[in-house]
Amino acid sequence: MNRSILRIAIPAIVTNITVPLLGLVDVAITGHLGDARYIGAIAVGSMMFNLIYWIFGFLRMGTSGLTAQSLGAQRHDEVVRVLLRSWTVGLAIAAVLLILSIPLRWAMLTIIGPEPHILPLAEAYFNICIWGAPAMMSHYSLTGWMIGMQNTRIPMVVSIIQNVTNIAISLVLVIVLNMGMTGVALGTVIAQYVGMMLTIALLWRNYGSIIKRSAIVRLGTSATDVPVSESSLWDRQAMSRFFSVNRDIFLRTLCLVSVHLAFTAIGARDGETILAVNTLLMQLFLLYSYIMDGFAYAGEALAGHAWGARDMVRLNRVVRQLLLWGVGVAAVFTMAYGFGGTSFLGVLTDNVEVVATARDYLPWAIAVPTIGMLAFILDGVFIGITATRGMLMGCGIGAAVFFVTYVGSRDALDAHALWLAMSLYMLTRGVVQAIYYRLASLRSSQ
Repeated sequence: MNRSILRIAIPAIVTNITVPLLGLVDVAITGHLGDARYIGAIAVGSMMFNLIYWIFGFLRMGTSGLTAQSLGAQRHDEVVRVLLRSWTVGLAIAAVLLILSIPLRWAMLTIIGPEPHILPLAEAYFNICIWGAPAMMSHYSLTGWMIGMQNTRIPMVVSIIQNVTNIAISLVLVIVLNMGMTGVALGTVIAQYVGMMLTIALLWRNYGSIIKRSAIVRLGTSATDVPVSESSLWDRQAMSRFFSVNRDIFLRTLCLVSVHLAFTAIGARDGETILAVNTLLMQLFLLYSYIMDGFAYAGEALAGHAWGARDMVRLNRVVRQLLLWGVGVAAVFTMAYGFGGTSFLGVLTDNVEVVATARDYLPWAIAVPTIGMLAFILDGVFIGITATRGMLMGCGIGAAVFFVTYVGSRDALDAHALWLAMSLYMLTRGVVQAIYYRLASLRSSQ
């Protein structure tokens, strides 16, 4: 079991760590163009697409859970149908984003409100990068499917090659061809499509035989390993389940986004020093999340496989081992942040005032690994078993706790109220999901 967990978790962790490099490369290149406006435009542009793509992340999560369950049930035709359904829906979403790109750009820039001198550059960046939407939606569908197939090695390889491609092409376009901001945006889009084509090639190489054997690609031939009611790619019951799962994840994502946007906005109102402190401490949270997400991916694949096979003994064993790994990782990060947190902050900034202020808030960051562990692990398990309603309940109640806690404690605790609210939000998510899972386990045993 531990080998199975690590076989999925380690490549996923490597992928998670390399993903932020796409944005970092753009910032590094624009930082040498000689005008601070370019850096501001990249920051605004990256924020816009992070919000857009974060909202549609449900496509990856829903696909991985449904794929893992079909694989566990040995319904190989249905495995292929999940891939085709998800990919088609992803491309449809991308088409809508392209069609509505102008009002979408206006809405995003209105919400973010960049300075007037940055606005034209941010618009230019958006106008080019929006054409990467088909590649990104394909990425969500294909990556989710491969995680469900217990394979995180291909996404890792693709992520590394995509980043190298982005670096190389952007440098040529910006430095050699002197294309400035246009070159940065084009480099990002080209790298996204290179990643998409490479993913398709590796998927076909590794799973082409499964796809070719599937009844869905043999026109006029009905499926042999699933009930007749599920033999259609666009079967009403199957599509209803697909959209039901993704609807819950979508709403849950909106709760996540609302909390994180509120955290940033409230911190900004508390002054530039507190905003800087919160930004630095969130880097500690992000570093921890990159590792824990790897184990969550293992939960998606292994829990979904066990659920599809109706093997509750194996499912409970998967959950137990994942929680043990979660406790171990949380303990390591807690000790690392406890003993080295101040030194890490000193690496990120040499602003004496910010570092001194951050020390007062560091205990919150030290507590995050322990407080957030349960939510990370159970998110993965719930995606695998498609208990998306439980995820929505956990995040919805957690978001309510966040806002109520902040409003109720801000007068007494000042900026500490924000971190208290964030901590209780993460803790609530994990506790609600643990209760939900326990009740579901009791029902299945009766």
